[in-house]
Amino acid sequence: MLLLPVLIGISLFVFGITMLFSPRQRAELYVRNNPPLPWDDEGWKNIIKKYNLNGSLESQYFSWMNEVLHGSLGYSYTANQPVIAAILERFPATFEIVLISAPVIMILGIWLGVQSAVHRNTTIDHATRTIAILGWSLPSFLLGILLVTIFYVHLGWLPRGGRLSSHAQVFVNSGSFMRYTRLNVIDTVLNGQLWVTTDALLHLLLPATVVIVVNMALIIRVMRSSMLEVLNKSYIIAARAKGLTQKQVINKHARRNALIPTITISGMLVSGLATGLIITETVFAIGGLGRFAVVAARWIDVPSLLGLAMFAAVVIVLTNLIVDILYAYIDPRIRFTGKRGL
Repeated sequence: MLLLPVLIGISLFVFGITMLFSPRQRAELYVRNNPPLPWDDEGWKNIIKKYNLNGSLESQYFSWMNEVLHGSLGYSYTANQPVIAAILERFPATFEIVLISAPVIMILGIWLGVQSAVHRNTTIDHATRTIAILGWSLPSFLLGILLVTIFYVHLGWLPRGGRLSSHAQVFVNSGSFMRYTRLNVIDTVLNGQLWVTTDALLHLLLPATVVIVVNMALIIRVMRSSMLEVLNKSYIIAARAKGLTQKQVINKHARRNALIPTITISGMLVSGLATGLIITETVFAIGGLGRFAVVAARWIDVPSLLGLAMFAAVVIVLTNLIVDILYAYIDPRIRFTGKRGL
């Protein structure tokens, strides 16, 4: 129920940022010329009038919001296309990495965190904590360069970067290849071209590995801390006193209750990944949202930056909604509390 007010609040915040600029600077959101028109050109006055950039705050907000709801986030002169088109074109490249890495991060991170807590101060715990510390302290660019050096330069097993090899890209761009989702792995399977699927997966392996190693460390640490706290609760002691096995105590009682903070962190992590992997995409030359944001920031492409801010905000809000739903599934007490509140 709070989703709509939150989105409206985000739109007001982004609109407030645009109001820091003059009407002519805000008119750049809608200019499609590259380079832009000279400041003394009559076209600027027409744009200011058309988009109500000299009106009252209320009328300007509703005019701007009307454009946003119709899919107009302005025109990106760095991408030389509308901002919404630039985002939708580059989002699959980012989402493909997230689609591969996010399940591994959460499943493996939760499992290692549980094992570390259950076997506290043993070899398993020390090894898991070492993995977490290394992953947390290792810079993404350094790990990416290291993996490229090993698997591309020295061994020649994996490609250096990009989404597809040149011959696979030629086939994908041909008229015989049908695009359904713009996700290479899924589209190549739907087209029955498994050799291109293999090529796409090989290109995803190194960037996905960087994302997994760096981000899984946080999940391990949070899950371990949460499990250690839960294992000292009175109901866990009571469950053991009833004669339940260690497996039943861990899987049925402890792990489920320890998941709440981990799910919160996972939601924030996934939404952050989905809105752009700036360093990873730059190292592996992947044309996703992260690389688009770098170029837009370098050239002070205000329409693109504001469009990315709106897109990121919507993704984060929707991810938080999914996390809230997962709370109710993991812990039924949250559902009962909500009903009493109503």
